[in-house]
Amino acid sequence: MRIDYKLRDKFDLGLFLPVVFLICIGLAAIYSSTVNHPTAHGNFERQLIWAIASIIIFFILYSLPTNTFRTIAVPAYLISLFLLILVLVMGRRISGSRSWLDLGGIGFQPSEFAKIGIVLAMATFLSRRNTDIDSLFDIVICLAIGFIPVILILLQPDLGTALIIIAVLIGLIFWKGISLFSLFVVLSPGIVAFASLFGTVPFIISLIFVAMGIYLLKKDIFVGLSVFGLNLGAGFFTDYVYNALSPHQQKRIISFMDPSADPLGAGYNAMQAKLAIGSGGVFGKGFLAGNQTQLQFIPEQWTDFIYCVIGEEFGFVGSAFVIILFLILFLRLFRIANHAKDEFLSLVLFGIMAVYFMHFLINIGMDIGIMPVIGIPLPFVSYGGSSLLVNMIMIGIAANIYRTRKNYT
Repeated sequence: MRIDYKLRDKFDLGLFLPVVFLICIGLAAIYSSTVNHPTAHGNFERQLIWAIASIIIFFILYSLPTNTFRTIAVPAYLISLFLLILVLVMGRRISGSRSWLDLGGIGFQPSEFAKIGIVLAMATFLSRRNTDIDSLFDIVICLAIGFIPVILILLQPDLGTALIIIAVLIGLIFWKGISLFSLFVVLSPGIVAFASLFGTVPFIISLIFVAMGIYLLKKDIFVGLSVFGLNLGAGFFTDYVYNALSPHQQKRIISFMDPSADPLGAGYNAMQAKLAIGSGGVFGKGFLAGNQTQLQFIPEQWTDFIYCVIGEEFGFVGSAFVIILFLILFLRLFRIANHAKDEFLSLVLFGIMAVYFMHFLINIGMDIGIMPVIGIPLPFVSYGGSSLLVNMIMIGIAANIYRTRKNYT
């Protein structure tokens, strides 16, 4: 009885077990979607090896002194920036994006590892502020920490990962605490940028609302002009980024607005994904029995559209089970972050949860047709060694913080 108590006290099964179940479900879905594929039939074995290696890494990180993560925060961020620059120079181009580096015959995506560096760096900066984020200087520093890697990632180009990092950045600022004006400064550029995608008139209207907001918040002329200039720049920058995207990425955005506009091109995957999930019914067609999956209607279904495999072959029950596992994981991370006495550790945990949540939201959202298809994997489930490794590193950090939570009061 005493041993059981110590195990629960030091090791959070609410974190670990959902992850193990998700990895197993992912392996089954990868096997089903690749077993009859002429070139990808070895993906299951490779993912299994990565899964074993990732679990080993998890326990190594779980056992480290918790202060290690505080010590490596800035170096991890700087290394992330170096790798993001390096991949632009000598990276391998896949599907129109130069986002892969080869290290000893093993390919990995620096943008995946950058998520860890950014979360640690943001947590370090924010935890050193004694008050809420309420000054323009603090906001500029926060945005710089996040947007330097975002710009490097957009140059690859990788719109999906860039959006994930922006969302995590905003989430961490919220978790730290933010004044009404700071909230306005953080959110308004995103709204203006989104409006600019719809043309000049929506862009101008959004700028008018920004000007009204600045007036109502009664800030001095210098601060007001600075904020307005930031929003103006966000609109023009969004237009530049859209034009810099590869044609297939532009088509994905257009097809999100209207999938039927290109049913055999950019909208094809989204339409086939909804068909696959809808055809699964309540209990699914059975393992290895999904028509869309086995006949390979969706290209590379084992990556971004793996949720379709689960929906078609395991039905509503299997799809709901995956969502429940993620909800358990989110709730556990939120609970630990909320109870953490050390602000740095609390911010790290919230940042990790934000990364998982945004991946979950976008991946499942694009599979069911409510989000644009922007190439975001489902954590622990989709095929990808570097993605799985990074996700397990973050869970290892979270489990480590849970293990030593009573040491930080």
